[in-house]
Amino acid sequence: MRVRTTVVAAGALVLCLAAGCGPDGDGGQGTGGDKGPGGKATASASPTTGATPEADPAPVPTSDGRTLTEAGLAKAALATGDLPGWAFAPLPGTDERGTEEPDDRACAPITAIINGSPDPAPAATVFRTATATTTAETGAGGDGTVVTVILTSHRAGGAEELMRSVRDAVRACADGFRTTSEDGPSTYTGVRALPAPKAGQESFAYQVTGSLEGVRIPLVFHLVRTGSTVATFYAAAFSADSAPEVPAALVTAQAARLP
Repeated sequence: MRVRTTVVAAGALVLCLAAGCGPDGDGGQGTGGDKGPGGKATASASPTTGATPEADPAPVPTSDGRTLTEAGLAKAALATGDLPGWAFAPLPGTDERGTEEPDDRACAPITAIINGSPDPAPAATVFRTATATTTAETGAGGDGTVVTVILTSHRAGGAEELMRSVRDAVRACADGFRTTSEDGPSTYTGVRALPAPKAGQESFAYQVTGSLEGVRIPLVFHLVRTGSTVATFYAAAFSADSAPEVPAALVTAQAARLP
């Protein structure tokens, strides 16, 4: 996968552009939960960090099932001051989406997320970046973790279909897949499910491993659904020695605001 400024890549690949790099993508699988995009090249995150113990399950929230407008999604999105240690801002460049097409149609739901265009197409979408601002969140390396958050609202049944199709694709594409786009071919390998904190009415996380000039680039995606709204968290690490992470506190705080 070449360097591009697609929506879902913006949290990580825009930072990569600033560093003069150009990623290839290969895939990973995920299981329940959500992850956020690691923005800096040295930022890392642990998919299992903050997982809720089985002995202390969180109550399943109720939902009024509304299909939110863009204004409604913006109101539901976390803002600076809502979660200690994190700053939030609109994500620039969201008019440009990826154009990748998989060689195996079973992997299309994963590719759609990578393109920043979940399928089924949402009724409304809002993009945010979440940046860690305290030492407790940035980790030992001292670099601020950056997570891309995508909120989408769906018409009746669409949110459930999105979650189901991504789960099915992760199972079907465990051995990886290839895509083509206007930027050229990309390869994704090792798609696998990941553990994650319980959040919303339904949650799922998976990892896709990419390649950047021969260096493996782990990409982690967490999806959380409540009613007709889905929050997708995306993180990347541009270091072979690190894995992207979306802290549980970020996931659960955003999930709690979904109607």
